[in-house]
Amino acid sequence: MIDLSSPLTNQNKFLIFGGGFSGNYFAKAIRKLGCVALTSSRSKSNESNSFIFNSENDSIPGDSIFEGVTHILSCIPPDKNGNDPVLKRLQNKINNLSLTWVGYLSTTGVYGNTYGNWVSEQDQPNPFQERSQRRLNCEKEWINSNLPIQIFRLPGIYGPGRSTLEAIKTGKIKVIEKENQVFSRIHVADIANAIIYLLQNKNNLDFHPIINIADDEPCSQIKVISYGYQLLGLRMPKKILFEEAKKDLSPIAQSFWKENRRVSNKLLCEKLGYKLIYKNYQLGLNNCLINIIK
Repeated sequence: MIDLSSPLTNQNKFLIFGGGFSGNYFAKAIRKLGCVALTSSRSKSNESNSFIFNSENDSIPGDSIFEGVTHILSCIPPDKNGNDPVLKRLQNKINNLSLTWVGYLSTTGVYGNTYGNWVSEQDQPNPFQERSQRRLNCEKEWINSNLPIQIFRLPGIYGPGRSTLEAIKTGKIKVIEKENQVFSRIHVADIANAIIYLLQNKNNLDFHPIINIADDEPCSQIKVISYGYQLLGLRMPKKILFEEAKKDLSPIAQSFWKENRRVSNKLLCEKLGYKLIYKNYQLGLNNCLINIIK
């Protein structure tokens, strides 16, 4: 029996724009609570809970999709001009809905390069990469939309089927070391569960329009790679120094190494009380290994 005093019940209907890795995981998690969750696809899908949304060719959902919608989560990246595709095509429609909550998945890239120092929601964004500038522009569009918006800034996302372990197994891993370089990361399960935790407890928690979702242990990529090889029982190849490796990296791959920051989760985990499922990369990769063994 569903607790009708809870903010989440079987009367809730979620539209999730962007049925990728994070969007699909969230949809499956929220359906387990009895909620309806529909995910967008750029083209026709045989999935019964899918609807078409493609801003590039004006494939817009029909009115029936929006009937009874109470929550929206957007996982769609900015368009090439830095505008938000969902708001650009559907803002008038969305503004006429009786929504209790809207979420937007952004990136911790909006903080820019802090040379390994910690960043929190209190720090002013200072995006270094053009793609992060576009993300920040979309954040501003959502904040100015007059919708009940909550923005989640995410670092590197991984999980079963998309982790260092798969990269090692497929031979796509590059064992690169850069002195004093750290990255933050988050398991996809913690993205979904943190958002659900906030929704379930929204009546008891202070509302924060911007929240980082990251694990407890920012660290070098080489540590994660080394642990991945250890889990798989394989010998790690010789490390390549970044200065040697960068000439063979694509511009997009090189760009990830140009920023160095530690992302704080103190607002989410200490002030708001969310308990991480995978608080570090070791626990997260252990979970991913189970998927590979299967």
